[in-house]
Amino acid sequence: MPIDEYLAALSKELWGPRRRKADLLAEARDHLTDATEAFEADGLDRYDAEKHAVAEFGTLEEVAPGYRAELAVSQGRRTAMLLFASLIVQPLIWRQGVWAWSQDAPGRSPLNDFLQELVRGVGSVVIVGAVLAVLAAGIGMRHPVVRDHVSRVTGIFALVSATAVGLISLAMPVSSQSPVGSLDLTVVVGFVVLPLFLVALHARRCLRLARA
Repeated sequence: MPIDEYLAALSKELWGPRRRKADLLAEARDHLTDATEAFEADGLDRYDAEKHAVAEFGTLEEVAPGYRAELAVSQGRRTAMLLFASLIVQPLIWRQGVWAWSQDAPGRSPLNDFLQELVRGVGSVVIVGAVLAVLAAGIGMRHPVVRDHVSRVTGIFALVSATAVGLISLAMPVSSQSPVGSLDLTVVVGFVVLPLFLVALHARRCLRLARA
């Protein structure tokens, strides 16, 4: 039937967060079904009614860009939230004296002290930026200027932030002369680098959608 064929073709034109994509396709089906029923009430048979509903809805070239923009905003919001979550838990993970890897230990170098201060400062800025990106994505669909740029800006910000924080975090245990340095490195990889690597993957998807 025309509606099924149209939605299958539309689905192939879209990529991004699967749940949001499914919601958009469901909304499109509901709209097409309502239009079909209206045409049937005017006397058309089901097949012709669906053809008219699809024609009225618009071609794939007309419709797909708008759906891609919505998916890009959704991906941007997801990326910003993941970035925020990855960093907001770090104070708990590195809380002094709570875990084996956060005990006071001799041998901290001036460079290590500097890197710790740097990662705190950069992390604070990134957390604020991630919150602003989530808020911007929330209003993105209501304001064309925001919608057109928020996904790209969020993707770039998240990719740069994940790279910067990840590299600084890796440098901290390397620069430490503490006997627990190797343990610190394992914890950094597990609790900092891997989550931020996932953020970077989402950021790349965000940029890909923004270019679509």
